[in-house]
Amino acid sequence: MSERPIHDEILQALLHLEAAVASMPTAQPKPNLIPLFSEIDRLTRLLPPSSDPDLLHYLHKKSYQKARLWLQGRDAENAAGNCGHV
Repeated sequence: MSERPIHDEILQALLHLEAAVASMPTAQPKPNLIPLFSEIDRLTRLLPPSSDPDLLHYLHKKSYQKARLWLQGRDAENAAGNCGHV
């Protein structure tokens, strides 16, 4: 099974989350982020164990911006995190 469709779904979910977070200062009512986090977690569980370890690390550590950059082919832009992982 190709990981590409699930990668695309995760990327779309991450972009949806980013848009919701960006709207927080002016949105009325405020968006409920819990279902967005739940969907990202659900999609993450669908990834096979053979998935790229960097992507799995980012998703399991909730480093969603880093996961988004990885999925967009921009992993080189990721800075080292507190855990020492880039």
